[in-house]
Amino acid sequence: MTTADRIDRHLSKLLVVEAEGEIRHLPRAALASLFRPGDLVVANDAATLPASLQGVHRPSGETIEARLAAWVAFRDPARFVAIAFGAGDHRAPTEGRSPPPPLAAGDRLAFGPLDATVERLLDHPRLLRLRFAGAQASVLQGLARHGRPIHYAHVAEPLALWDVWTKIAAEPIAFEPPSAGFALDWRMLEIWRARGVAFATLSHAAGLSSTGDAALDRRLPFDEFYRIPDACASAVQAAKSKSGRVVAIGTSVVRALESAETGDGSVRPGEGLASGRIGRGAKLRVVDAILTGVHQPGESHFELLRAFAGDGVLDRMRAEAAERFYRAHEFGDSVLIERQAVA
Repeated sequence: MTTADRIDRHLSKLLVVEAEGEIRHLPRAALASLFRPGDLVVANDAATLPASLQGVHRPSGETIEARLAAWVAFRDPARFVAIAFGAGDHRAPTEGRSPPPPLAAGDRLAFGPLDATVERLLDHPRLLRLRFAGAQASVLQGLARHGRPIHYAHVAEPLALWDVWTKIAAEPIAFEPPSAGFALDWRMLEIWRARGVAFATLSHAAGLSSTGDAALDRRLPFDEFYRIPDACASAVQAAKSKSGRVVAIGTSVVRALESAETGDGSVRPGEGLASGRIGRGAKLRVVDAILTGVHQPGESHFELLRAFAGDGVLDRMRAEAAERFYRAHEFGDSVLIERQAVA
């Protein structure tokens, strides 16, 4: 049984923000009956990489942790953008972690069976580009053997890799779980199918939610690769043609669909790069509603919600969620926001 399954899903809550700003509180299981025939639900099927690597900075002999944060080239396991920390583990809050030993281009790092080189520093002493030695298969095997899921202090018990995989997880390309998808289960998908609610998936390489550094956090999300299958693009077009709503399961789905938008509300299939933030004032052309977790102002996930609702509505949403003890973070409760006409 996984950490996610140990949370009683029957007690999970759902806060619903209607397009008119009305707020409702429901059990999360009510998601199965909230959508109408003709609506389309799109989820991110990316599985999560074991993206936290503990090792040694060879020039100094000091402990280092590298958290893989982004692909340099999609699915090329030799090169990653990473965030570096010094000694410590997930039990310390990220913002309290010690800095890494001084790093320079060419430094070698040992992560268990993996050898890596600091290819270059990226305008911050903790942000770097890593190159792993060896063939693609050996790098992937080394990640599987030595890596651990990225883990934050709000979850005390150790996380296994399967704890951060949703039930629809497919190719491992994400660095943190597309956690809105934890709300989905096969029974829910069957009910949607019976009700005429369509379901499609895309793959998006969801990145870090926090670096522990305020300056770096303001730059999140980093550029993230995505792949939209032909079937997903066709499902979006079909929903739009029937005046159905497109419901994104998570912020990563919003970023992928809006990045692939062609100008008329449809999306272009294939691979692409989602860059920049979606926030207040952004004009959403594809997504009509989002299911997400409980986020706080300043987080990139919360900033994206400002494209769906005004600050007054979001303030009321946060106040009601706090009053009713909604759980935050990746194994927490859920929020469903229907897009409003935001000035």
